[in-house]
Amino acid sequence: MTLLRREAMILIGAGLTGVAHAAETARATDFAFDAPGGEPMPLSAYAGRPILVVNTATACGYAGQLAGLQTLWTRFGDRGLTVLGVPSPDFGNQEPLDGPAIAEAARKNHGVTFPLTAKTRVRMPGAHPFYRWAAAERPGETPRWNFHKYLIARDGSLAAAFATQVEPTDPRVISGIAAALDQA
Repeated sequence: MTLLRREAMILIGAGLTGVAHAAETARATDFAFDAPGGEPMPLSAYAGRPILVVNTATACGYAGQLAGLQTLWTRFGDRGLTVLGVPSPDFGNQEPLDGPAIAEAARKNHGVTFPLTAKTRVRMPGAHPFYRWAAAERPGETPRWNFHKYLIARDGSLAAAFATQVEPTDPRVISGIAAALDQA
């Protein structure tokens, strides 16, 4: 996609969602989530590193993917990958917990040690600005359920998206991560 067309898509997405910020940025690292305790969790803290952003839910039938995400974090974290779980109540309210209780349940039930944000909306129209930006970048690849995965490249661009049904350890995800890690 040409740069001009991409910028137009961002502007259209921003206009449809009412968020001017999305039109001003073209990088994931310009956004911040809230941490479970409420403090800011800026993606700029991971600038220069690939980031796998996944909307999660501890009471979802796909919650077993948390263990697969932990496997990625363990396998590729030392090479620079950040896995970021974004608990969301948007799909059947399958994230019934709040704050630190989400991280505790993910740790206790699935061994999760990668960072998790506070509970966050990922679906339009009330989606978090990161998810509005991602929807503008990849309009046909937005979360349709929990455990949708966005892979952010080292430069902050959206490198890939993987649907819920694609397991974290699927060869397509592994290949995408490996390519993002190999970027200079």
